[in-house]
Amino acid sequence: MKKLKGDSMKKRLTEAQEFDIMKLVLDKFLWLGFAIMGFGLYNMFTKELQDGLVWLVVGAVLLVIFVVIIVREYEVIK
Repeated sequence: MKKLKGDSMKKRLTEAQEFDIMKLVLDKFLWLGFAIMGFGLYNMFTKELQDGLVWLVVGAVLLVIFVVIIVREYEVIK
């Protein structure tokens, strides 16, 4: 198999750089979770209570999933 010219020129990220990129990406997902919860709160006041509550629960579940991902990926080392 022929080796491509660009393969040997790839740069590796340090752990700090990788963590910074992960923070940028996950920050967007966390904003999404809070936006969904805000939409649920809006629906609770303008429409039916049950519809808004469902959106609040969905947003909370999304936030919990991403917290689990963060904790699993980057454990606190003492």
